[in-house]
Amino acid sequence: QVQLVESGGGLVQPGGSLRLSCAASGSIFRINAMGWYRQAPGKQRELVAAILSRGTTNYADSVKGRFAISRDSGKNTVYLQMNSLKPEDTAVYYCNLDSDRRYWGQGTQVTVSS
Repeated sequence: QVQLVESGGGLVQPGGSLRLSCAASGSIFRINAMGWYRQAPGKQRELVAAILSRGTTNYADSVKGRFAISRDSGKNTVYLQMNSLKPEDTAVYYCNLDSDRRYWGQGTQVTVSS
């Protein structure tokens, strides 16, 4: 059984910053990739950023230059540093682990509003 525990969401003003964390634990055989997805009300879940096993990173065009994904392999933890936040970044953010199958966290709310 694999568990993903997310933290770091909250309310922030436009232009502000937040850092999300996701710690994976349990019977993890291998990690192909870890990443963050988000889902806004009435919209489909979309990829925000991912980091592959060899360190390659991928970002949605809408967050390039503002968000940065990183990991601590020893702790099976992935981080998402979000800067210059915009109201359109408001969503529930989900951590994802791609291993023997895909695992999801419970989600953390990020609200960008003045």
